[in-house]
Amino acid sequence: MVSRPGEIEWRISKIPVDYRAAVGEMEDRVAAIRSGTAAELIWLLEHPSVYTAGTSARAEELIEPRRLPVLRTGRGGRFTYHGPGQRIAYVMLDLRRRGNDVRCYVHRLEEWIIRVLACFGVVGERRAGRVGIWVVRPDGREEKIAAIGVRVRQWVTYHGLALNIDPDLDHYDGIIPCGVAEHGVTSLAALGISVTLAQVDLALQAAFAATFADPLACRA
Repeated sequence: MVSRPGEIEWRISKIPVDYRAAVGEMEDRVAAIRSGTAAELIWLLEHPSVYTAGTSARAEELIEPRRLPVLRTGRGGRFTYHGPGQRIAYVMLDLRRRGNDVRCYVHRLEEWIIRVLACFGVVGERRAGRVGIWVVRPDGREEKIAAIGVRVRQWVTYHGLALNIDPDLDHYDGIIPCGVAEHGVTSLAALGISVTLAQVDLALQAAFAATFADPLACRA
């Protein structure tokens, strides 16, 4: 689609996109945004099952290296899993238009996920020292439902977030997700909530503008 000046383009891929191909497309788009020849972009997609290792990943956190393909990536963070049933949101925004504040940007990504989860009756929470968004089970267990991993090149963002809708959670057994061994991983389906990718996409689009326009979004 063609976007008007200052408008953010939204793209939704209907079939899983190869991880390396997606990174290549993001890098090209980041360069175009930086040069002013393309609009900012929010890209919603899934990946075929894969483990990705961020810039802080440690070898000992890859428990089953032969279980799935393992790819190194330039995003921040450690090992995570991507696969069908997980909504990926790759966010390519020009922070020069948003105060050149990476901490604020990450805070807004967290708030975005929290607002989307609230649309489905789920309370998502931040935890100091743990990246991502967490839910608390009735028995007090804390489990991660969304991961965040970003990179910023010349003030243009890419990579983004992954929200678990109904992925194969067993694949998380092959890694220590994001380096956190003492807490588990969950999904909307595991919480007993049945939603479609299309419903989640609508919630993501509805919550985005309010989140990134909210002047209070960066307050702790």
